[in-house]
Amino acid sequence: MIELRDVRYAWPGAPTDCLAIDTLSVAAGRTLFLHGPSGGGKSTLLGLLAGVLLPSRGSVSLLGTCWSDLSGARRDAFRADHVGYIFQQFNLLPYLSVLDNVLLPCRFSALRRARATDDAGTPAASAQQLLQRVGLAPALWTRPAAQLSVGQQQRVAAARALIGRPEVLIADEPTSALDADRREGFMALLLEACRAAGSTLVFVSHDERLAARFDERLSLASVNRAVSAEPPENAA
Repeated sequence: MIELRDVRYAWPGAPTDCLAIDTLSVAAGRTLFLHGPSGGGKSTLLGLLAGVLLPSRGSVSLLGTCWSDLSGARRDAFRADHVGYIFQQFNLLPYLSVLDNVLLPCRFSALRRARATDDAGTPAASAQQLLQRVGLAPALWTRPAAQLSVGQQQRVAAARALIGRPEVLIADEPTSALDADRREGFMALLLEACRAAGSTLVFVSHDERLAARFDERLSLASVNRAVSAEPPENAA
């Protein structure tokens, strides 16, 4: 599902690579827990996996397609079709309702819209099923996202990432703002939903207590031969 070969990446203006990964692969349907210290290059790696960043050398492939072989517009379309992303700060549109936030991927991807329709008859019905699966009460579905608690927003972000059954789900420290009870509940919901959809999950966190829930565990330091560093403050 995901394959990296001879990948090197340096932020603009940086004198050295922050990532140097000879090989890394994730099989379809697997769940991977990726950990490392703050500033260790985890978010940079996720940007490469999602095709938001391109390596200065080597290849990053998803579903057998190398991101570097695609134009910018094709990368955007391919990402919309095949990648769900849960951001650390959720990135919901605060003025849109819960339901409209979940439906956003279906606006940008005809493939995910078609899959959502196959799943439940309409994209809206699929969104409602996902919201029920992640435990968000129907009374909240018409509320603007800005009116939700942190835990509720997180559940909306997970449903949005999962709609239309993307082959790959990427989660960037999504539990960092949650207390222990909410963290445990969210993890159970996320992993169950990924397995139900058959999605490959790459989950990044510094909290190694979560690792036991995953099929595979990987320290970024074990595969990154560069002196890791997050982007400089003036990086574009």
